[in-house]
Amino acid sequence: MLTTGNYIQKNISRVWEDPAVVDRCPASDKTVIARVLDGKVDDYALLLNRYGHYVSAIVNRHVPTDHVTETVQEVFVRGFSSLSGLKNGHGFKPWIASIAVKTCCDFWRKQYKSKEIPVSDLSDNHQGWLENVFSDKSRIDFERVARQKEAAETLEWGLAKLSPKERMVVELVYLEGLTTKEASDLLDMSVVNVKIRCFRARKKLEKILLDRIK
Repeated sequence: MLTTGNYIQKNISRVWEDPAVVDRCPASDKTVIARVLDGKVDDYALLLNRYGHYVSAIVNRHVPTDHVTETVQEVFVRGFSSLSGLKNGHGFKPWIASIAVKTCCDFWRKQYKSKEIPVSDLSDNHQGWLENVFSDKSRIDFERVARQKEAAETLEWGLAKLSPKERMVVELVYLEGLTTKEASDLLDMSVVNVKIRCFRARKKLEKILLDRIK
């Protein structure tokens, strides 16, 4: 039975930070998981090797750069601790991706609660950018917005005013372009709930940004 993630905490950085590390093990994920659950916990490093960069890419899109490494570590520690719950050892990749998204959501929940990441006000440049965005249309084109100057900081300001789950839904569906089905799988929510949250979160974000220029 798995009891601790100490092994991961000591060795995880080596796995995805060293581009020379290559997975040469022919064993399937299912076989590796079975060995880990049988007590050969060092074999979990094979899964870190295979999916470390994949998980890091997910996390990097949702948390500040200086928090990526610790968040990825938390993802794999959670995966290690709950590995026995993965039925038949199948589908490790989508399973760990879902844990990654939920861990990012938890990251923002902790930050908002502790106020470790303050929400600063918008500068004059951001204010001017917002006024231009809304001057000719009342709805935000998220893909276009995300590519424009001042966009990243302004959207971050607005996203920080959403709840962690609202923020994650907006990022997954509107900024990353996932379908509601893909987002529902990652967030472990029904498609209907994702659609409702998408609509409400987007309207809320638009109101936040519009209210700022009134």
